[in-house]
Amino acid sequence: MTQIPHLELKNEVLLRIQKNFPLAKKPFLAIANELHTTEEEVLNILNKAKEENIIRQTSAIFDTKKLGYSSSLVAFEIASEDIDNTVDILNTHPGISHNYERNHTFNIWFTIAVAPNSALGLEKTIEILAKKTKAKGFIILPTLKLFKISVKLDTTNKEEKQEELAKRSFTELELTPYHYKFIKLLQMDIKFVSEPFKFIVDELKINYDELFNVIKDFINSGVMRRFASILNHRKAGFSANAMVVWEIDESNSQEFGEKAASFSAVSHCYLRPKYPNWNYNLFTMIHGKTTQDTKDTIDDIAKVIEYKDRMELYSSREFKKVRIIYFSDEFETWEKTNNN
Repeated sequence: MTQIPHLELKNEVLLRIQKNFPLAKKPFLAIANELHTTEEEVLNILNKAKEENIIRQTSAIFDTKKLGYSSSLVAFEIASEDIDNTVDILNTHPGISHNYERNHTFNIWFTIAVAPNSALGLEKTIEILAKKTKAKGFIILPTLKLFKISVKLDTTNKEEKQEELAKRSFTELELTPYHYKFIKLLQMDIKFVSEPFKFIVDELKINYDELFNVIKDFINSGVMRRFASILNHRKAGFSANAMVVWEIDESNSQEFGEKAASFSAVSHCYLRPKYPNWNYNLFTMIHGKTTQDTKDTIDDIAKVIEYKDRMELYSSREFKKVRIIYFSDEFETWEKTNNN
């Protein structure tokens, strides 16, 4: 068995759990066999990375919209003296998964989702939050077109600079109470043990074949984007992460969006609406180990798309970054408490 140097092995393992997580009874044995090492060594690497907070969470990544949720990116303009109170208020909402301070007049940026049975709806919820936080102004930036959503940090430095975007067609899947049982368990953070899916099999009193068939149905229908680990960017060495926004001609959005999304360092790429006080409509989230890495990617994108203006928004503080717990009672509780 060829021994791979430890650091190289660690980086290969971290890339695989982001990219190609094996849906198998013993997924870490499958990774070990691929890398010519032992399951024990893979588990040691992963548990150590979890302890060091390099790995945030390992679970199913669901499509919020396909689960019936309404969601959007939102930017608030908050007075500096009100930021701490604003963060406390926003972070109580169970549908706010990401919350950052960025270098702009619109200084608080967050993503929010509301449940299918929401009594308030998305816009009313945002209005309530704006009032409670004393926002001077805000913009709601829902997704008009999705070009890419896939956070895969290249821990190996071996990935291609650009990648071909997969063209996918999805099957129809009508979600039933049977499916919701799986969703509630698959969204839970797994443990790095030999059989990490065993708790689901035991809880639902099923076999592994049934579990993986349901997961396959979720993926084929687009209900689940993938099963993967999400890394803590900074802990994994990617400290220069920028949201770069571009003003483009919407009539060419498909072409330019696909070109921007093709860069491996781009994890998210969307077309969003313009406003009189906000001209940028193409959003790209770019990850780099250094500021120069990120700037190089920005310059490379600028060479292949036509744009009127662009702006780099770096996050100065991260206030919240979690996975939404779908179909949680917390959504209804929050609305009952705040609908007044």
